[in-house]
Amino acid sequence: MKQEILKRFFRYVAIDTQSMEGVENRYPSTEKQKDLSRLLAGELRDLGLADAVMEQSGVVMATLESNLPASQASSVPVIGWLAHVDTSPDVSGAGVKPVTHPDYRGGDIPLPGDASQVIRVSENPELLRHIGETLVTSDGTTLLGADNKAGIAIIMTALERLVRNPSIPRGRIRVGFTPDEEIGNGTARFDVGRFAADAAYTVDGSTLGEIENETFNASAASFTVHGINVHPGYARDKLVNAVRIAADLISELRGDPAPENTEKREGYLHPCAVEGGVEKSIVRVLIRDFESSGVEDKSRRLEAIRGRVEARWPGCRIALDIRESYRNMRLVLDHHPAVTEAAMEAVRRAGVEPRLQIIRGGTDGAKLCFMGLPTPNLFTGGQNFHSRQEWISVTDMEKAVETLVQLAQVWVEKSESVKQRKRDPGV
Repeated sequence: MKQEILKRFFRYVAIDTQSMEGVENRYPSTEKQKDLSRLLAGELRDLGLADAVMEQSGVVMATLESNLPASQASSVPVIGWLAHVDTSPDVSGAGVKPVTHPDYRGGDIPLPGDASQVIRVSENPELLRHIGETLVTSDGTTLLGADNKAGIAIIMTALERLVRNPSIPRGRIRVGFTPDEEIGNGTARFDVGRFAADAAYTVDGSTLGEIENETFNASAASFTVHGINVHPGYARDKLVNAVRIAADLISELRGDPAPENTEKREGYLHPCAVEGGVEKSIVRVLIRDFESSGVEDKSRRLEAIRGRVEARWPGCRIALDIRESYRNMRLVLDHHPAVTEAAMEAVRRAGVEPRLQIIRGGTDGAKLCFMGLPTPNLFTGGQNFHSRQEWISVTDMEKAVETLVQLAQVWVEKSESVKQRKRDPGV
């Protein structure tokens, strides 16, 4: 399987699918994402998934039909496998040159395209768990694109295994590939009703064996500072500088928890962008907390800052807009424990110890949960996402393929167990 999955992965990372922040009235944000979506729709049809189609939005959907007798197939829940085609806007995904490192023996990994890019063991202790395995990196001039093209390659390889091995029992499996996940819009044009799955799994995680069933609650805040612009030569007692006021807003956050000093379940306020000039400036702040009450507290904190800074600068006006981005998927998944339990059992059958993890970020699954589709997140093996030092273990990718194949069988067995309990409540 190693050569098979590598061949797919390299084919996908060669296509530049970088999404773009701040694009309105266009979906996906970049047309080039459709290049990969179009390819995938064709490959799915070649595998025998005859209904595979790329929609105008760039979303791809397809069905691997059940191979069970009709009377049995109807009782097996339909599951979905999902991944996203776009790569992060933060680092270029054009001209990716993947580099394989066979039989990794330990030590730092210098990347050949840029001498300043070295994947150091001191910063990546996870490397030491992969001695003897084949690792893949970029050449250091771009990101690798394992987020999320590794997930795509894993899904496509698992589908091929199921197609070529009809003795492996499976219910109906729906497949979906989405654009613009990296900018928070992966599900904006995703029709959950048409997807018609009972549960789904995004294959967009990181470390081997991890099943992510909890995310941040996330909101996005924008301070819009309205100043007064006057020619600086005649500005005394007239000019109100929105740039200085924006700096004052940011200064107010200097003692708050931030991404760079928090971990695990700690939330934060993250000023992430500043734009504008003297007359008008905008400061964007991300709000993250695993508890809804934490988001509410942080939102009130920003409103207090708004009022305090506005009072300090006579003549200015500051507007604060806070909008929800996504909510903690745990709030939904707790009501559907069988979905996560099936994933844990599949990971065990793949010979890996499952580990429930939180996500200090968002996935399509977080939004899909609140759209009526319970969707935890499964590992790919990728590390250092959104970075030129991104890397992945091929062994982990193979284990992810095996997990999906086992997952199809687990759901068949679950339905058989339910039928048996209905026939004999004493079982």
